Amino acid sequence: MANSSSGDSVTERLIRVLETFTPARTVQTAAEIGRRAGLPPSSAHRIVGELVDAGMLERDDDRRIRIGMRLWELATRSSHALRLRQAALPFMERVQARVREHTQLAILEQDEALFLERLSSPDSGSNVTRVAGRLPLHASSSGLVLLAYADRAVQERVLAGPLPAVSPETITDAAELRRKLAEVRALGHASAPGYIEAVSTGVAVPVHDETGNVAAALSVVLRRDDPVEPALRELLAAAREIERALGGRR
Repeated sequence: MANSSSGDSVTERLIRVLETFTPARTVQTAAEIGRRAGLPPSSAHRIVGELVDAGMLERDDDRRIRIGMRLWELATRSSHALRLRQAALPFMERVQARVREHTQLAILEQDEALFLERLSSPDSGSNVTRVAGRLPLHASSSGLVLLAYADRAVQERVLAGPLPAVSPETITDAAELRRKLAEVRALGHASAPGYIEAVSTGVAVPVHDETGNVAAALSVVLRRDDPVEPALRELLAAAREIERALGGRR
């Protein structure tokens, strides 16, 4: 593909445009997209126009831009994440109905925990997670599970990188994090009291796919003083059911 004067390929510029959209920023003007993508105004308007014509982006009545249904359609075709979510959802609903707190499904994506689904009830406690949102691997129960069972190269990359504090109780020391990951593997689950918010405890278990590899983390976010064991029992039972639905033999 042709490069711009800055050396960026068309693909790189398209990705930068799409990445300006976030769970909290779903509608933008073309000028805002260009500024956030680091593109000249003329390039931004041209690329946005072409994506609108292709159905990847849409314009509302105020000519603001949002993600288009065509992009959603293409993203969900033959999606491993969609298959995983569909397999997990009935058992997530059971966990949420019994525990009555936020129930979440996350996968490892670009060294972060990417959340595919979250179920909540009106009386659920505090939780910063949202569908299609991300959290650092070292700072969440789901992330700890995903990191504990990830390839060694992923583990070492995360351990060698910065470990920023999300809360005062987030693990920020590599040696301590390495010990925590060993604990997660030994116990078969992760507990993260106060790692994201002081008022909450995240509890997560691994979900294996048909090959035996960990495909996802299933978690609940409890109030800080709630007992962990009842929720953990529900999570472990649900994880086994999801694994069977995925064709596993565990």
